[in-house]
Amino acid sequence: MNDTIIEINGLTKKFGSLTAVDNLDLKVYKGDIFGFLGPNGAGKSTTIRMLLSLIKPTSGSIKIFGLSVKRDRKNIMRRIGAIVEKPDFYLYLTAYKNLEILGRLSGADISKNKIMEMLELVGLASRHNSKVKTFSHGMKQRLGLAQALLHDPELIILDEPTTGLDPQGMKEIRELILYLSRSKGKTIFLSSHILHEVEMIANRMIIINKGKKIVEGNVADLLRSDKMNVSFEVSDPLKASEIIKEIAEGGEFHPGSNKITLSLTQKEISELNKKLVENGIEVYSIVPVRSLEEYFLKITEGANND
Repeated sequence: MNDTIIEINGLTKKFGSLTAVDNLDLKVYKGDIFGFLGPNGAGKSTTIRMLLSLIKPTSGSIKIFGLSVKRDRKNIMRRIGAIVEKPDFYLYLTAYKNLEILGRLSGADISKNKIMEMLELVGLASRHNSKVKTFSHGMKQRLGLAQALLHDPELIILDEPTTGLDPQGMKEIRELILYLSRSKGKTIFLSSHILHEVEMIANRMIIINKGKKIVEGNVADLLRSDKMNVSFEVSDPLKASEIIKEIAEGGEFHPGSNKITLSLTQKEISELNKKLVENGIEVYSIVPVRSLEEYFLKITEGANND
């Protein structure tokens, strides 16, 4: 059985008449890369602030490492590293000096080797002696990650960690998150609006909207759970279209190619492939084009229409 790292039950936060988080439940297990998704204003940042004890819930409970955030805040926070929005630094000090000071403020005994190891990990070792005022926004994000990792936390909470990064920088952060999870056994709680990034690295996720949970589960299972767009490349599209009519409605034919795109369940994909082959039609490829972005939009738009 998986160890539960984060357990939220009935979490609610109200600001006057506005309910930012509404009776939210979720669980994050040891070793998860957990995607925390939702449109702007869904309540993601408010939830993260409650997780980190920066604001108090109106009602509900939060347990981290099996301990109550309300009663054991100090013990819990020692075991967490976090980036919330834009990291702040002493701009006229070097990257190294910033980490040294921030390490001392955290109460941890951080060695020079440890600081340089973290800077190496986020790709800033060669700039350790540069003043932070010379850093780009993306470089400050990396330095924020180094700061979050300084005390070797068990749980890492990242709120939009790739903000301001170019594609190469995003790739490096993605690889770092995977490394921390797979090689270091860290649990990652990742809030992001870049759905493609989450799809590539998260094993579990939750989607919230207007403060409420819409869906939670394994990423792969959720993307497989209902119909997806799939492209069949076949030897005889005309003949294939007659067989498709027996199984599914519609289907988009691509002029000048042998491809047909249609919306099918997994069972229907298997059934159609079998029928095509039985009728002497060669199937060259079957390519699902379902993405987390498509799923996200479908789920959140459905919730908005309720």
